[in-house]
Amino acid sequence: METKTLRIIQKLAAVGKVLSKIIAVCCIIGIIGCLIGIISISTLGLDTFKIGGVTIHSMIEESAEMSIGTLYAYMTVGLILCIGECIIAKKAEKYFRNELTAGTPFTFDGAKEMLRLGIYIIAISIGALIAANISYSIMDHCLSDVAEIHLDAFGQTGTGLAFIIASLLCKFGAEKETESQADAHLL
Repeated sequence: METKTLRIIQKLAAVGKVLSKIIAVCCIIGIIGCLIGIISISTLGLDTFKIGGVTIHSMIEESAEMSIGTLYAYMTVGLILCIGECIIAKKAEKYFRNELTAGTPFTFDGAKEMLRLGIYIIAISIGALIAANISYSIMDHCLSDVAEIHLDAFGQTGTGLAFIIASLLCKFGAEKETESQADAHLL
């Protein structure tokens, strides 16, 4: 029997699935953009692109007040963070798809998958953050005039913890459902 609350949960799961797909697509676009930027600057150079006699190199350094070293560092950090977020989004999409197929989050398999998703969110976010900081530090050391960048994964860590806590609630719901079915069979 589907309750009003379960219908709301299922609608939220459907929204989560769609948002996860959108985030994954945006991350893939970000990955491709960063790769194209890094490759085009390193192979072609910024002095080869001219718009009205002005090079892109001079436009970036003068108009945007950004050095080429900063541009490389930002694109590399962006690439790493987009890869991490894309992995998380695909894992979340899989969770929501499986939850919608089950028709409820209150299953043992669903609770286990939600727990794994929470752990993935925390681990991948922190791993991507560490990799991005290491990459930035290397670029800051090797390239000239790299602007400072501040990164944190506190938002993602909170989201991961929320999924872990929610997984415990879903497991509790699955246990209660199992108990009520066992009680019904005894009567």
